[in-house]
Amino acid sequence: MKAIQFKGVSKKFGDFYALKDINIEIEQSEVHALLGENGAGKSTLMNVLFGIYSIDEGSIYIKGEKVLISNPKDAAKMKIGMVHQHFQLVDNFTVAENVVLGSEITKKGILSVKETNKKVQKIIDQYNFDLKSTDVISNLTVGQQQKVEILKMLFIDANYLIFDEPSGALTPQETKELMKIINSLKSNGKTIIIITHKLNEIKAIADRCTIVRKGKTIKTVDVASTANEELANLMVGHEVNFNINKKEQKLGNVMLSVDSVSVNQRVKNISFDVKQGEILGIAGVDGNGQIELIDGIMGLRKITSGKVTINNKNITNKKIRYINEQKIGFIPQDRQKYGLVLDFNISENAVLKKYYQQPYSKFGVLNYNKINEYGSKLIIDYDIRSASGVNTETRDMSGGNQQKIIIAREIDSNPELLIAIQPTRGVDVGAIENIHNNILKERELQKAIILVSLELDEIMKLSDRIAVMHDGELMGILDIKEATQEKIGLLMAGMKG
Repeated sequence: MKAIQFKGVSKKFGDFYALKDINIEIEQSEVHALLGENGAGKSTLMNVLFGIYSIDEGSIYIKGEKVLISNPKDAAKMKIGMVHQHFQLVDNFTVAENVVLGSEITKKGILSVKETNKKVQKIIDQYNFDLKSTDVISNLTVGQQQKVEILKMLFIDANYLIFDEPSGALTPQETKELMKIINSLKSNGKTIIIITHKLNEIKAIADRCTIVRKGKTIKTVDVASTANEELANLMVGHEVNFNINKKEQKLGNVMLSVDSVSVNQRVKNISFDVKQGEILGIAGVDGNGQIELIDGIMGLRKITSGKVTINNKNITNKKIRYINEQKIGFIPQDRQKYGLVLDFNISENAVLKKYYQQPYSKFGVLNYNKINEYGSKLIIDYDIRSASGVNTETRDMSGGNQQKIIIAREIDSNPELLIAIQPTRGVDVGAIENIHNNILKERELQKAIILVSLELDEIMKLSDRIAVMHDGELMGILDIKEATQEKIGLLMAGMKG
């Protein structure tokens, strides 16, 4: 008997079919991957299973029985749990309070704190999570917060576990730990559905994989006998080129100079230059000062000592708008927190950095014809997919298409310096290929580029030089011709060699 079956499932938003005649069978106690381009309908399908959306056509079966899932409470009763791509946690609540939210343990209507903590801690200990039930969410790492999301599913004794882009914000070490957790859950008889764009993760963890394209099921394959190239081609509908064509480049003048910069206690006396026509990759385990360094350059944190210049102009601790106006493109690490206004539509987000300039406004009055015209141009040029064109609110878009808006806005502004933090986080292989090509085009146009990424393969493929950070310090800068994973790994571990 199949664990879960989707038969002819369709979902519309207005006249747009997000899902059209979906047919998938998921076996008991398997890890089943869903693979597809950004906006293909994967998250929508899982939100249907979790009760966030209702289906317009078709049926869902659990263990052969047709079910109606109207809301997440229905899903919980059917032992269905979901870890969303963007966590659903209350930052100032404890682990236990988040886990039991909506299913509180009470005595005479009053929350039983002691019993709640005891019950949650028992599950934590069972799965060897590095947590305490009394920990406050805001003090936890991203990887620990994800474990809290998993605890929420285990607390309701979920048998069917959905993971939506579970490693999108994790370090490589945290990702390995997550894979162990998923294997452990499978060994305990859980049925797991995982949405991921990372082909290597699918090969490492999944038994079977269903490819979804433009809201339709394309094929279900056995993962062990299917090559990465075939998975990628099935996903995008054409051959994907995994090779990067990086041409030899003649370097120009120094565009950015960072001179003995410190940012509080997190960044310590860092110096480097970036020239026109080169990509400087910044590598390091997450949390070793990379973000604080970039925040200092961009005026988001105060530089406590040292100096930053762009094109020989001092921008140290200048106002953010002034820094932006020095022709800097900035792709932040978290698209939803720092890159977009989620209640704004595509066009409004496209002009966030220049809405006060002509032709987008005059005498403080916005010119929406010009704003929408520009938004339409970016949609076409950067293959941004949405249900309602420029009028689509960005919160209603897939994570990958949200990322495309930021990439489009920053690169289309014709920057002289482009700073990109995790630019391909949570996007599909087709979009990764496109983003990498866009970054290399900027390099060929003699732009200076800083690339911060936790993906060592990405750093090594794109960079001309690689700066490695550990505990807020610059451990060394390697030319790509001499850089190896072993050398970079030693520097990342704090060993200068």
